[in-house]
Formats: sequence, structure tokens, C-alpha cells
Amino acid sequence: MQSLTVYCASSTALDPHFSISARQLGEGLAREGISLVYGGGSTGLMGEVATATKDAGGKVVGIITEYLKDREVAFPRCDELVVVKTMRERKMRMAERGDGFMVLPGGLGTYEEFFEVLVGRVLDEHRKPIGIVNDHGYFDPLLAMIEHGINEKFIRPAVRKLMAIDTDSIRVLEQLMAFEPVELDAGELIPPLSGNGDSQH
Repeated sequence: MQSLTVYCASSTALDPHFSISARQLGEGLAREGISLVYGGGSTGLMGEVATATKDAGGKVVGIITEYLKDREVAFPRCDELVVVKTMRERKMRMAERGDGFMVLPGGLGTYEEFFEVLVGRVLDEHRKPIGIVNDHGYFDPLLAMIEHGINEKFIRPAVRKLMAIDTDSIRVLEQLMAFEPVELDAGELIPPLSGNGDSQH
């Protein structure tokens, strides 16, 4: 793995304990020689992971829209700052540049980015690893929602195999680095066309 795309919050109103995982991740990326690809901001967890990566000697690639660049204040220490016009282009560039994806606590944009790469994996548009850092139980409701979808047969159980989940960002990073693509056929990931619930199992 040469680069990792990280999705996380830009909010500055967070409980300080969320910053610890972000900083640990940045230090871990630098230590492993893995470039950080992220949204280019200098605030919130985005700023924490970028600052920690740079402080530890790592490389930072920021991808940000013109609109957000003017409002978030782009991280000035990026080794490469890519400014695009739309969020759609930003998400596409971020997904393309990373060899894997990690999700730290974040808001609506983070949820959107997570589901986009997860659905892309389900549809076999990529086979990159996806990690979730469930820091202080932040993603408990999200994971419960996915389990509810599995139980109600809207989501296939094999989706669980596509996510590395832990409370510690370094343990998630280690799982992503050791990742081997899971060989699953479409029938294991895409809900059946018939209404026969037996085909889920």
C-alpha cells in the first residue's frame, strides 16, 4: 500500500478525544511510508491527521473544492494540493488516488464518502480495502443500521467481510496493509431479484 484515502470530520467543535486517533493514524502513515490522501482541509480531524503526517515526515495529498478551499482554509503544508470545482470530482479523485480507504468519525460528507466506496466495492468497481475506526463508539449506530439491513434482507451478510473495523486507528491500518482481496461472487453481495428469502443464505 502506497497511499491511503482518509475520510473524516472538518468540524472544530468535537470532543478532543477524537483527535487522538487521527494523530496516531498520521504518525502511522508516515512511519509506514504511506501517503495520506484526504480532503485538503486544515481544521477538525482533517487538520489533525494531516498535521501529524507531516510532522512525522510523511507525504500529504489534499483534494479540495474551490468552495471549501475558501471556507475551510486549505492545509498549507500539503505536498500536493488539488483544487477541483465540484464535490463529485473531489470524491472521484480521492477514490482514485488511494490504495485503500479509512473512515474516521465525521459528518454527512464522511457518511456519503463511506457508502460510496462501500457500494463501489459491492458492485466490484474496485477491490480496495475499507476500514472503519469506531472511535469511542461513534459508528455504533452506523454499524447497527447495516446489521439491521442484513437482518431485514436488504443487505447481504457478505458485506461484513468488506470492512475492517476496530476502535484503534493503527490496528485498522495494520489490517488494511495486510489485506488480500476477498473473492466473492455477485450472488454473495447483491440481493436476489426474487422475493425468496431462502436465497439470502
